[in-house]
Amino acid sequence: MTVNRLFSTAPLLISPKAFNIFNSLLPEYFNHVWNAVFVFQKYFLAPFGDAAVIHFYRQDQLQRRAGRGENSQVDAMYQVVPGNLPAAREKQSKEVKPLICTILLGLLLVIAAVVAWCYYTASLKKLNSFKIDQLELYKDGFFIKNTANMVLFEMGFKSAPIDLESCFQGEAGNEVNCTKSGEEKVDFFVKAFKPKDTITCYNIEWKTVVLNSVVEHCMYWADGHWYGGAETSTQHWPIKISGVMDPKPYITGDVYSIRDGFGGILERYWISSKSVAVRVNDSVPLHIGWNSSDKEAFCLHARYKDSPFQATTGQQPFVELSYQVCIGSDLKIIHRYMAKKHFRKPEITPSELMFRYPKWSTWALFKTEVNQDKVLRYAEKIKKYQFNFSHIEIDDQYSSSYGEFNFDPVKFPNASELLQKLRDDGFQVTLWVHPFVNYNSPSFIKGVENSYFVMDPSGRFPAFVEWWNGIAAVLDFTNPETTDWFQKKLEYLRSKYGIVSFKFDAGETSYLPAKFSTYKPLSDPSLFSKLYAKVAASYCMLAEVRVGYHTQNLPCFVRMIDRDSVWGYELGLKSLIPTVLTMGILGYPFILPDMIGGNVYPNKTDGLDEIPDRELYIRWLELSAFLPAMQFSIPPWLYDEEVLKIAHKFTQLRESLVMPLILRLAEETTKTGNPIIRPLWWIAPNDKVAQKVDTQFLIGDYLMVAPILEKGKEARDIYLPDGKWQSFNGDLFDKTPNLLTDFAVDLDEVAYFIRMI
Repeated sequence: MTVNRLFSTAPLLISPKAFNIFNSLLPEYFNHVWNAVFVFQKYFLAPFGDAAVIHFYRQDQLQRRAGRGENSQVDAMYQVVPGNLPAAREKQSKEVKPLICTILLGLLLVIAAVVAWCYYTASLKKLNSFKIDQLELYKDGFFIKNTANMVLFEMGFKSAPIDLESCFQGEAGNEVNCTKSGEEKVDFFVKAFKPKDTITCYNIEWKTVVLNSVVEHCMYWADGHWYGGAETSTQHWPIKISGVMDPKPYITGDVYSIRDGFGGILERYWISSKSVAVRVNDSVPLHIGWNSSDKEAFCLHARYKDSPFQATTGQQPFVELSYQVCIGSDLKIIHRYMAKKHFRKPEITPSELMFRYPKWSTWALFKTEVNQDKVLRYAEKIKKYQFNFSHIEIDDQYSSSYGEFNFDPVKFPNASELLQKLRDDGFQVTLWVHPFVNYNSPSFIKGVENSYFVMDPSGRFPAFVEWWNGIAAVLDFTNPETTDWFQKKLEYLRSKYGIVSFKFDAGETSYLPAKFSTYKPLSDPSLFSKLYAKVAASYCMLAEVRVGYHTQNLPCFVRMIDRDSVWGYELGLKSLIPTVLTMGILGYPFILPDMIGGNVYPNKTDGLDEIPDRELYIRWLELSAFLPAMQFSIPPWLYDEEVLKIAHKFTQLRESLVMPLILRLAEETTKTGNPIIRPLWWIAPNDKVAQKVDTQFLIGDYLMVAPILEKGKEARDIYLPDGKWQSFNGDLFDKTPNLLTDFAVDLDEVAYFIRMI
């Protein structure tokens, strides 16, 4: 009986699809079926005697050979039955023959059905998932698991599932291509590779072939902790998400003005406590959203429609969502690999003065009411109270209008004389600058005539924006002539007045118009921030910028966005450490915290509106003494003798203890790219407690700082990772890891610990 005939007798037992699978696999597995038949013969037919056995084996030969005379000896052999069987046994054998055939046929059908069903099931399983190294791909997303089968990372395809029947796996087994998502054609690709023995990476690409489509993948956080991303107004370490946020453009913004946006320091990079890192490609029109209501998810959303991202000139706006996911043996190892691959190291370090001595700004103290007399008296008091300084910075509205590069003759009647007096007293002077030219500035007409500005979509008229000081056009730094004009204005200030450098304010894409055109198209609006920061590079030894996007190589101090004079996580004292750690992990080691005590804005100040709360000011000052730079504006002499004494104590402690270490680390980061200020998990990457600490930090690997960050407290809990630690007051702790509860810290103290070698 042929296989086709065999299966045609039992249509209800095996489906056509199962039969096809079985039939294709039959040559390989036919022997296994007959092995089962031989087992059946041995244990089932043996009781019927030797005749039955021989009949089973030789039935077809007997029919062909017996009595035909082809070979009489063989014919006789096939007719001889060993033993002396009685006639009754022969009759019984003839009666059993049909039963045996029926049983045998049934057994063959069952065996064939089982074999076919097994391989049919295996084929279905193959269609339900693909395995690429440690990644398991399903129609709705993928998992990455470790060798113990624990989930390290989960990504869900929120916009549409993959049609797995359109997928095929490469011969090497390390890549999968799929061509359909539902009814839509796509180009989906996953490829695994191992750049190092301890690291496995996966390149994921999803490209559509439908105009104005949307692709969204969501990372599910589970019990992992995540770090990186961007500066935010309410900063936590690790990142916390709450509620639901619809995807919004992932571009640099002013989070002081737009509190629910993304800040001026931003990278497409996140890292998890489970030693997983994600980096989204620059070509993606990236939007970010999240949902914490049920299963915490952080969503990568790509689209051009209703978006500030633009497709490359000459290309159709087909959407791409491509990113890389890498897993490592521990958190520090995977971060260092990703930082080395994706972030450029600083080329040189800024001026030692910026690290060693405080800078003094006029902003928080005088705001826009700054004038020549106030600057002079401010400098005199810095010297009177015997404070060191890196330089003094003259901030907002020293010019007659926004867009002019000269001193207002009314507010600064003898600017040259003032600047000379400051130099004679040992001060270097920097000035506040920005990318705006107000419509009432004399420079506005020149800018229009020479096309220096960001234009409306037609390219015919300047695109006006509203910023905190009025209505203005924005300088277009994609135009080399604009950059040249701007830098010549800065050089004029340097040559005429002896200005040493500048504070480059603003630069976020949130100050670009909703619709605009530039000399060179900006596929990613955040490239505007990058170009603006690059302008500052010529002045970086004493300069500061407040934007960072792919500019880790610039030797500039990067300033946090303005802080309110409050205690909390929303632009308050508690936000400083999470922001410093975030900036460091994004590759920006030269960090300038905002003014000590905050900016003293009305209704955004704890205590009196004139100056910050006294205790808040002290705790802010103490923390700043351990950061890469200190910046005063509200001076300590506005309080009392005790505050003055504490200010002197910590500026001196900075010079003696902190500065030698920070200067060495600053030089080291040009070679390694490692942050100066580090999270506790840097020395304990697998320590689950260290992964959550947001009120302590490391300077390098051996100095840990634990300041007081809450009002009315003179004690705090301090976590000591594994190691031998000596406290600032001489106590030795060698039974670690350990949590010190209610560790006493007076108002004039900061708890810090030295890790003993």
